[in-house]
Formats: sequence, structure tokens, C-alpha cells
Amino acid sequence: MSVLEVLAILAAGMTAGTINTIVGSGTLVTFPVLLFLGFPPLSANVSNNIGLVAGGVSGSFGYRHELTGRARTLRRLMPLSLVGSIIGAALLLVLPAAAFKAIVPALIVVALVLVLVGPRLQATGAAHHHDESAPRWHAWLIGVGVLVAGMYGGYFGAAQGVLLMGLFSALSTEPLQRLNGYKNVLSLIVNFVAAIMFVIFARDQINWVVALLIGIGAFVGGIIGARVGRRIPPTALRGLIILIGVIAIVKLVWFS
Repeated sequence: MSVLEVLAILAAGMTAGTINTIVGSGTLVTFPVLLFLGFPPLSANVSNNIGLVAGGVSGSFGYRHELTGRARTLRRLMPLSLVGSIIGAALLLVLPAAAFKAIVPALIVVALVLVLVGPRLQATGAAHHHDESAPRWHAWLIGVGVLVAGMYGGYFGAAQGVLLMGLFSALSTEPLQRLNGYKNVLSLIVNFVAAIMFVIFARDQINWVVALLIGIGAFVGGIIGARVGRRIPPTALRGLIILIGVIAIVKLVWFS
């Protein structure tokens, strides 16, 4: 691996850690970069997932103040993310690599759609934040959504955070910054559980150098995202994510 490749992976990891902490979809930066550098799709996904755990740790810690006093809510949602991530990671391990290569372009399209509609979902949900409480069925629907998001994230992590934020902001009356804190913790659980499964059952697919480089970059990015990332224009971030996602689809479909 050349120096330029090392720097590219570090930069991608830092960018992904920052984006994940703010809006999600950081995988749409790191995954295409790894594909561009010639890493196989399945190995790139597994190594990327393990590396991004570090960014989830620093990003979640950065939102600790927003989560003060919200342990009850987290205790209710965390097991759902855990179960969902196990199911998603198991599907990734059971299905053949060829299936992953065929499915990923569609998943990236889904992720890009979520990136595009995320602001609309959040704007719609913002109206509910003026109410003092939400209907009881909203909590049940949030639980189902967290489980599904965990399955999606365990299989392929791109835009998991966008999915969660769209769900939370549309159905919850809590402040958006607190919802972002929930999103960071739940995404961390999904990535961590999936990473453990990959280490146990798919060690031959892990490129530890790539995982380490992404981890270093993502950890720094998580700190940046929690401290100053809110100042980055959301439109610019989403535009970058969409551009890189389109490049990834082109690379997968036509050049691999």
C-alpha cells in the first residue's frame, strides 16, 4: 500500500466519522474509496465496518450531554438495534459474496434516496416537536423502525443514521440534537455487534490495515463532528455524499 493510498484511506475515515456523527452515511465515503483503490466489495465492507466503530465511540461520547437523563429510552431501543444488527450481519455472512456484490448497488441507491428525503422527513417531523407528547403507537413504530435499521446497518451500514434520524424526527417530540445523540449510540451498537460477528466468522475477509486506518481517521472525525460539524452546511454534506455514492454505483456496475 502506497503512502498516497494510506493518506486517502485516513482522509476517507475522518470524513466518514465526521459525517456519521452529524447526519450518517459516512460509509458512502469510505466504501467507494476502498473500491476505487481495488479492494474487493465484501472485504471493503467488513473492514470498513470494523474501522468505523472508533468513530461511533468518539461521536457518541461527544453527544453525552444531550443524552443526560435519557437512559430509560436508550435501554428500550438498544436491544432492538442489537438484535437487528445480528440478523443483518448474519445475512451478510450467509449469503455468497456474489450476492453482496449484486445487492450493494441497490442498497447504495436506497441510501442515496434516504439522504435526499432526510431533510423533508426531518422538516415534517419538526412540527411534532412543539407538542408535549406523541401518541403511544409512535413509540411502537419507532421500535420497529430501529429494529429494521439495525438489520440494514448490520448488512450494509450506509445511511443507517439518515434512516434513524428520519424515523425519530417524524415520530418523536424530543429535541433534534437529542435525537441525533440517540442515532449515534444506536449506530455504534449496530456497527460494534456486526464487527464482532465479522471478527469471529469472517476473519479471512478483514483487511486489518484498512480497518486500522479507517478507525484512526473515523475517531478523529467523530470528535470533529461532535464539536464543530454542526457548522458544516448540510446541503454541502449531502451533495458530497450523493456524488460519491453515484461514483460507487458506476464503479460496481461497470468497472468491477
